[in-house]
Amino acid sequence: MFTVINLADGVDMRPLELGDAKELAAAYSRNRDHLAPWEPARSDEFFTEAGQSADLTSKLASSAAGSGYSLGLFDGTTIVGRFNLSGIVRGPFQNAGLGYWVDAEYAGKGLATAAVQAIVRVARDDLGLHRVEASTLLHNHGSQRVLRKAGFEHIGMAPSYLRIAGTWQDHNLYQVILHR
Repeated sequence: MFTVINLADGVDMRPLELGDAKELAAAYSRNRDHLAPWEPARSDEFFTEAGQSADLTSKLASSAAGSGYSLGLFDGTTIVGRFNLSGIVRGPFQNAGLGYWVDAEYAGKGLATAAVQAIVRVARDDLGLHRVEASTLLHNHGSQRVLRKAGFEHIGMAPSYLRIAGTWQDHNLYQVILHR
């Protein structure tokens, strides 16, 4: 399953733990302006250690239930990105959703692509999923490139799909089929 995966020289991806809350709060705080256009509006509490501890507690419960996994990108002990494989549905669907971000200082260096490719391999080989889906804002060309490089195909556009930056916004939808 998910263990430590080396993505680049000195940058690893691993499951987040409750003890990562302080560093995760620092990463979100450091990237607050960078992430604001791409994420839901966040309360000030979200950017604190307590806020991240609460979020991680929820994500760890999902992991224990097999319904989601929250992973961090680490440069040493510094968190430089977060990837969530969530909403895992078993039965005939065998599907999960993927969301992610990379620190402003590390964006454009291939880390997101390498991480998404690694997650897709684990989803297929270890989790036995059939499909992983992701969505991007229409103007998020960087994320669209990452998804295409990782084998995702564009499958449509969903109007008013998610409330991002305080506004319901249209999203492009992507999927990768893991077993044909």
